[in-house]
Order: sequence, then C-alpha cells, then structure tokens
Amino acid sequence: MVVLNKIYTKTGDAGETALGNGTRVAKHSSRVNAYGTVDEANATVGLARQHAEGDMDAQLAMIQNDLFDLGADLCRPDMEKDADAEYPPLRMAAAQVSRLESEIDAMNAALEPLRSFILPGGSALAAQLHLCRTVSRRAERLTVELATMESVNPDAVKYLNRLSDWFFVASRIANNDGKDDVLWVPGANR
Repeated sequence: MVVLNKIYTKTGDAGETALGNGTRVAKHSSRVNAYGTVDEANATVGLARQHAEGDMDAQLAMIQNDLFDLGADLCRPDMEKDADAEYPPLRMAAAQVSRLESEIDAMNAALEPLRSFILPGGSALAAQLHLCRTVSRRAERLTVELATMESVNPDAVKYLNRLSDWFFVASRIANNDGKDDVLWVPGANR
C-alpha cells in the first residue's frame, strides 16, 4: 500500500529523481522520459473518460490502471535483478497485451474497412482518443529508444504498440462506428 503523507520532498530540486530501485538519475534521462510520457498518456485517458460511458469507460479505466503498471515497470531498471529484489517488481504481462488485442478485434468487427486515412476529430470522445493515440505513440517511441540503451520488458513495448492501435479503433467506435469519421482528402486545399 502506498502512503503519501507529504507531497513535496525537495529531493528533486537539483534536477534528479529516484527510480523504483532507489537509483538517482537526471530528470531528463531516457527512462524518466519514457515513464513520464506514459503518465502523460494516462492523463489523456482521464480526459477521454469524461466523454465515455458503459463498456468504453470500463475499458479506459482498465487501461489507466495498466498505464500505472507500465510506469511502475519502466521506473524499475535492471530486470535481470528482479529475482533478487526484496519486493518483486511489477512488470507488464503478456495477458495485458492479449486483452488489448481481443478488445481491438471485437471493436474492429463492428467497423467497415477504411478507404482513407482519418483526421483526428468527429465526436469529442473520438478527438480525445486520437490524442491518447498520439501520446501513447510517443511513449512507445521513447520506450523503444530506451530499450536500445538499457533493458526494458518486451511486454511493455508490445503493450504500448497495441495501445495506440486500441485508441485508433476505439476512436472509430466513438464516431458512430466509423460513420462519422473525418476522412482525409489528399490535396483538397491546393
């Protein structure tokens, strides 16, 4: 259980922060950029949930919890030392990726195939989901970059890759099952 009695600690005043294993790193480090952007993605999901109802809201709530799991995973380097840790680190699992894939498949089954690229927009929920998609794509890029320098859980990368796809398909659902998608018209304003 997490207990936060005091919100500010002043330990980051010199531009460093502590990772999940206690190591102090610069706040602009690749690892902090990756999990910080995951946190930003989570905030965009919170905005999207203001427009969601029923199953969509429930699925977004699960994604928000997953994103906290993902942040916990990414803030803990040295996966090879997991077995020796005092407390087992929280790592993303293949089941979380599989759940997203199942949800994508179920949503996509209700949609007509695309014949054009889609512009972010349509309903308020669809527009918010497109924002979620783009921020999660940035989180994925930063996490992939981190993985070129340090160990990263492969399921974390897979989850982020599926997540942006989930947001894309969900945005189409939010646009009246794709009927209200805003389609790109190449060269329309020349």
